[in-house]
Amino acid sequence: MPLYKLLSILLEYPTKTLTEHWSEIEQMIATLDEQTDRVELNCFIDWTRQLPLTQLQANYVKTFDFTPDNALYLTHHLFDEQDSQRGPALIALTEYYESEGFEITDGELPDYLPLVLEYVSTLDDETSARLFLNQSVHASEIVAHNLEKIASPYAPLLRIIERHGHLAELAA
Repeated sequence: MPLYKLLSILLEYPTKTLTEHWSEIEQMIATLDEQTDRVELNCFIDWTRQLPLTQLQANYVKTFDFTPDNALYLTHHLFDEQDSQRGPALIALTEYYESEGFEITDGELPDYLPLVLEYVSTLDDETSARLFLNQSVHASEIVAHNLEKIASPYAPLLRIIERHGHLAELAA
């Protein structure tokens, strides 16, 4: 499912590889079914294309790495730092991925949002993808709200995830 793959790519730390593939990304966006998603993703791409890579990277680090309220580790927003449930939740998610044949190859924690989206992009149907995303809607809402408070261009990406997760509730 291209939407979730796109979101995964766009929420990763920006690299030269990303900037070398803008036209391919724009082509993928053009194939998406939902107009709202296309518009928001194109606005984000327009913003990113205006920045030199080093400035885009600095913005990413400032937004996600130096600001815990914006962390892309979902359990960070669901459990207190010292909560004894966070570790078991991470282990359970890792075991779930393994049972589904999905490998975490880059050493990231299993709740890292781009990794979650990467997994969702491998699912066979949209309903399964949305049901899985529904489990992370609360954390996505928190991060989206925090990003909106600082007028971050990344906020609409989180709102797309939130919207698609909530659509699972409507289908159920």
